[in-house]
Amino acid sequence: MSAAALIERLQLSPHPEGGWYRELYRSSERVQAERGARCALTSIYYLLEHAQVSRWHVVAADEIWHFYDGSPLELFVYDAGQCKLRTERLGGPASRHQPVGIVPRGHWQAARTRGAYSLLGCSVAPGFEFEDFALVAQLPGHAEHFAAELRELRTLL
Repeated sequence: MSAAALIERLQLSPHPEGGWYRELYRSSERVQAERGARCALTSIYYLLEHAQVSRWHVVAADEIWHFYDGSPLELFVYDAGQCKLRTERLGGPASRHQPVGIVPRGHWQAARTRGAYSLLGCSVAPGFEFEDFALVAQLPGHAEHFAAELRELRTLL
């Protein structure tokens, strides 16, 4: 199936970080987070096409990426406090890649597909709210990281 057919079939919309998404689940259970009451868990479909990237962003909650279909995905996870980059390659169970990637809250993340498209799911706990999301390019002091440790990945800003 093509990316365009999946976008239509799954009723995906453009995501501010890049790519396509649709919220699948928002739990009715509420938990208290530092930022106030949040749903305990949210989950989305997320699709990146070949010419798209998930731009560097940060979420104030833990996020788990689940690979569903398509080409392998490179997930970049950066701990800005420790200046440590970790790259995960996500793919189907038959591939040599992992089917799941984890991004701890507050870590910067970006992704790109290694083929025509990658279809994933993202689960966030406490649940995702756009007010808990920021593009790294908007954060003060981000540029120094892209002049050093993340130099090769600055195109994902």
